[in-house]
Amino acid sequence: MTLISRKVDYALLILSHLHREAAGASAREIADCYGLSRAFVANILKELCQKGFVTSYRGVRGGYVLQRPAEAITLAGLMDALEDQFHLAECNKIEPEEACSLTSICPVRGPLAEVHRRVREVLRSVNLAELFSPGGLAPIQLGLSRCSTEVPVY
Repeated sequence: MTLISRKVDYALLILSHLHREAAGASAREIADCYGLSRAFVANILKELCQKGFVTSYRGVRGGYVLQRPAEAITLAGLMDALEDQFHLAECNKIEPEEACSLTSICPVRGPLAEVHRRVREVLRSVNLAELFSPGGLAPIQLGLSRCSTEVPVY
């Protein structure tokens, strides 16, 4: 199981391309740039257009541009728009009793709900401009520590 689906992963790639190309780009240009199927890129762009992330323009140099700045789009917002809303566990859904018969007595349901809340908080706090910046997100921004690359001596 992955947290980010293939569709969201490729949507991020496409949106990062459009973020760098302020004048916009066509589905063909994007597909050729990354060696992807044009139909696949066109389908994702169509959905991104329908969901309000990009705007299409016609003409000889037709293509797509970001509808709003990458700073205004959160990772959670993109994921929720393209997929069913992310849930860490089935019992984190609105109707948990339908997902599991042990919901009322489960000792880990509450702690899992808290982990789910924290993950959603992080996803809501990350905007696409941060993901698309050359250095990416610093680990400290996500509440993580930097790992040492040194090998311990025993």
